[in-house]
Amino acid sequence: MPRHKRGWAIKEGHHREKRRTPLTVALIEPALLILIKERARHGYALHSALEDLGIAPIHPSVVYRTLRQMETLEWIEAVWDTDNEQGPPRKIFSLTEDGRAAYQTWQDELVKAQESIQRMLDYKSEVGEGV
Repeated sequence: MPRHKRGWAIKEGHHREKRRTPLTVALIEPALLILIKERARHGYALHSALEDLGIAPIHPSVVYRTLRQMETLEWIEAVWDTDNEQGPPRKIFSLTEDGRAAYQTWQDELVKAQESIQRMLDYKSEVGEGV
């Protein structure tokens, strides 16, 4: 996954709508926890559902890497769905007890982040956008 250096927001020649920002990447983990808490799913379904949460475009390898990391942390567990009639068996991911705790921690952090972001947006409105 490419890392962005200072100044990434104003680089010439980059398509803003297709850019994966550090903020977007940071939101993948809590977004996956939200989706898996809603219902157990396989990786491709999770990747597709990220768009519903406003996180796109994300390369599938980023999603699968994050899922492996969450599995290593024992936040999620996977079982193989061998009854799948559409292609090879797929891993179905579900939350563990540790995953539910991580989900709650992320919910608290997202509320704090939302408040900070709102303050920045309000501040920007108060001081104006022009320099």
